[in-house]
Amino acid sequence: MGKFSKLLLLFFIPFLSWAQEVKVDGYFMQDSAKLGERVGYVLKASYPEQKQLIFPDSLYDFSPLVLLEKKTFISNTIGGITSDSTVYFVSNFSLEPSVFLALPVYELVRYDSITHFPLEAELKLKLTLDSIPEQPVFQENNVYQPLEKEFNWIVVGALIGGILLLLLIFYFLFADRIKRMWRDRNQKRRWNQFEKKWIKKTTLLTQQPSLELADEVQGIWKAYMESLTKLPFQEWTSSEIGEELDDPEVFKALRTIDLIIYAGGSEKSDEATSYLLKLAREKHLEKLKEMKHARATS
Repeated sequence: MGKFSKLLLLFFIPFLSWAQEVKVDGYFMQDSAKLGERVGYVLKASYPEQKQLIFPDSLYDFSPLVLLEKKTFISNTIGGITSDSTVYFVSNFSLEPSVFLALPVYELVRYDSITHFPLEAELKLKLTLDSIPEQPVFQENNVYQPLEKEFNWIVVGALIGGILLLLLIFYFLFADRIKRMWRDRNQKRRWNQFEKKWIKKTTLLTQQPSLELADEVQGIWKAYMESLTKLPFQEWTSSEIGEELDDPEVFKALRTIDLIIYAGGSEKSDEATSYLLKLAREKHLEKLKEMKHARATS
């Protein structure tokens, strides 16, 4: 029985070694193609799962064909045999009637590699013209075709960087001056707004004295004076404002408006409102002079 087993094993050894071979197959997905047409070349390999195989990459010389794209698929192992496949999309720019391609598959061993080649696959050239006329007739076309230009990010980045650098230098050189000019502009704008609103409200107060108008006029003046001097004018009484400014005429003017508010009087407010406007203008000009002096000394 032992001799029979040995003989049986010796009989099947060639078949077992054959089953462990690496099989490689390669073919084009079509038998012919036009010049420059995209064609797929399929490369397949089946091998024992313990072996390691490598397919060619983009560094391989595909001439006379040109590699356009490589598409790989997930390996599949059944019964200890692994199957791999890859599709190489190529174009033919050769004028030869046929081109041949046989891509290798590399089997990695301990200190070397074994190269496996499939049979050569043929790709025939499909001509679109049967023959070229002796005197070709060209179609006239004077319409210019737009050319796509690659966006130069380096130049754009350099321009943006240069602009930002100039803005930064400009800011450090002129930031203080710009801020002072902006404060002057805001100061003049606030005065114009105050003057326009003051004239409108005081004119109405002169024509039709009322508690609401008198209170609004006094509030407009106090708010503007407070923005100029940073003093709490809106919290002070008329006498406190007169004492702070050391100006009895201010007290009289504000007192005239107070009589309209608290006593319901109908006194003529022209002189009072004119004086308050004059005082506000003086304070406004003093503020501008202070700001100008600060610019000259800084």
